[in-house]
Amino acid sequence: MLQAKNLTKKYGEHTALDQLNLTVNTGDIYCLLGANGAGKSTTINLFLDFVKPTSGCALIEGVEVAKHPVKTKEKIAYIPENLNLYAELSGLENLQYFVGISGKKYEKDDLIMFLNEVGLQESAHMQRIKGYSKGMRQKVGIAIALAKKAKVLLLDEPTSGLDPKASNEFSELLLKLKKQGTATLMATHDLFRAKETGTKIGIMKSGSLVDELSSTDINHTNLEKLYLAHMN
Repeated sequence: MLQAKNLTKKYGEHTALDQLNLTVNTGDIYCLLGANGAGKSTTINLFLDFVKPTSGCALIEGVEVAKHPVKTKEKIAYIPENLNLYAELSGLENLQYFVGISGKKYEKDDLIMFLNEVGLQESAHMQRIKGYSKGMRQKVGIAIALAKKAKVLLLDEPTSGLDPKASNEFSELLLKLKKQGTATLMATHDLFRAKETGTKIGIMKSGSLVDELSSTDINHTNLEKLYLAHMN
């Protein structure tokens, strides 16, 4: 569903991403770990066509992102660390707007169903987003992904700043999307969530993927040890 082939991004003399190769299949939750500047966000941005690759390519369902940015964006939902929603609109109005520009049309009751499905309390549906917590905004983001029927979910530090309860609720929503076949690529610092939620884990350092493993092949303690060993 999502593939990087020798994906490279340079800014002058600086190599932000160096010949990355990875694959995210249908139903995978691939967690990218690494320090700031390791290349995690650059990877996400290349799949979003926010930046162009220096060489190599990013593919979504076999289609090259840089050559077909509009076509590939139709398959994507994106949730960054701070999700940009319209502060003066309600959660329901934001959902209606963002789903509408993706070409999907739903009745109001259907949109409410999506908000209920992600666990956003009904009393918040018509409240302005500016009064939402970060966890509530992230739930609207997942509702948008559900309504868009996104095949690919790209996440950049989505649980940063969430309290444990909100972080756990977000992970449960990712697992719900996993069951629906969504392919998820998540850049994160959260080793615990990567182990608990991820199906595959990649560790990045200085723009390179230095390790890749299945989350079922390692426990929390050994994942932390492996991560720290790579960071030294």
